[in-house]
Amino acid sequence: MSDTPPSDLPDVLVNVPYEELRVGQTAEQYRTLSRDDIAAFAAISGDVNPAHLDPAYAETTRFHGVIAHGMWGAALISRLLGTRLPGPGTIYLGQTLRFLRPVRVGDTLRVHACVLSKEDDKRRVELQCDIRNQTGALVLDGVASVIAPATRVSLARTHLPQLYLFDSAARFAALLAHAAGLAPFRCAVVHPCDGMALAGGLDAAARGLIIPVLVAPAARLAAVAAASGRSLDGVEIVDVAHSSAAAERACAMAAAGEVALLMQGSLPLDELLQAVAASTALRTGRLLSHIYHLDTPVSDRPLLLSDAVLNVRPGLDDKAAIIRNAIELAHALGMEEPRLAILAAQDAVTPRLASTIDAAALCKMAQRQQIHGALLDGPLTLASAIAPAAARRHGLSQPVAGQADILIAPDMESGSMLAGQLECLAGACGCGLVTGAAVPIALNHGSDGKEARIAAAALALVLAHHQRGRRLAAA
Repeated sequence: MSDTPPSDLPDVLVNVPYEELRVGQTAEQYRTLSRDDIAAFAAISGDVNPAHLDPAYAETTRFHGVIAHGMWGAALISRLLGTRLPGPGTIYLGQTLRFLRPVRVGDTLRVHACVLSKEDDKRRVELQCDIRNQTGALVLDGVASVIAPATRVSLARTHLPQLYLFDSAARFAALLAHAAGLAPFRCAVVHPCDGMALAGGLDAAARGLIIPVLVAPAARLAAVAAASGRSLDGVEIVDVAHSSAAAERACAMAAAGEVALLMQGSLPLDELLQAVAASTALRTGRLLSHIYHLDTPVSDRPLLLSDAVLNVRPGLDDKAAIIRNAIELAHALGMEEPRLAILAAQDAVTPRLASTIDAAALCKMAQRQQIHGALLDGPLTLASAIAPAAARRHGLSQPVAGQADILIAPDMESGSMLAGQLECLAGACGCGLVTGAAVPIALNHGSDGKEARIAAAALALVLAHHQRGRRLAAA
């Protein structure tokens, strides 16, 4: 019998009424345990025992590894009784259980029930229940007592809502892992004059990602720190008169090599970027572009989205530069050959949509090695770019279709709306930076929480080390 997860139960459930039940009658189902099963059970039950969820702790237990909750196995018995034997209409009265062996991720379990006895006057039935793993070893057994249904029913299976497990803490940890072992760089935190902006710089420093240099009016900074309950002891502060002066001073420090990173504080992004543009030493000849790093519940890997902040209506050359910047960040994050989708409103090239023509031209540029380091495809709709089922429906079998790592928006407006939709409607966690200048610039959007600001610093540090390594290799 093949593995039968709940979504693969028959579309029509048929029970076995009391009169048709026979002593010795049996039924069975199969299920393979996944990490998502453990996480889902913990989320629903609230049982967050680290023996089930924390691999490091679980290694110290007698089982030397993560195991399933015992009651997850009991739930599989409930599933068998409620859907097969006796099936729909069954009322559970009681269950004895013995937990005999641990169940580990990857174990395939055979759940078995056998009718032991019947009590005619109350339609009560006792069933011997047991669960064995793929080796045949008994992991759980017991006796269930139920009231069997009186009449046969045939009912369409209730279709459950799609369950997405999104562990934002694990995604955050995965991003920080890219920065593990990297030496922190001095970072000018530009005008961190509200509590959240100040916390962004100090928390990133506490994680060992940056050595902060707070560039701001010192008196105002002290007031913000006092109101936030944060200490500035031992933190370098560069006193300036106002936010514009903070931006200019921070850029001058970056141009002189005194800091290797910039982090936006509470000043507007335009004000910071004007100072970057005015600094000859920070201009590299490359286009400045913004890149979002987005973790979404519907994808098991992060997405990079560009450009949703800076370039309003990028032309073909601008889009090529945006793509090159995004590929560089993808390489810094360990993607050797990222899959890059150039988004448009439809998958076919048409003169009616300039974005589709640009997409086709950019793909031709990649074929001729004018753009390299990634697999490019476009035009692609968002669905065709990130949803394998949609790509198949549209007859798209290229390596990028349905598997994109990088999304290139047609313009800033559409990119901004897409980022907002992913965050507000799909529950994505995002952070971002500006690249193309001599140093990466970590952005702190006004609504960003603590983790997003730390993540932006990590992203900037990873890119800065990658760029420094390339410069050293080329020297």
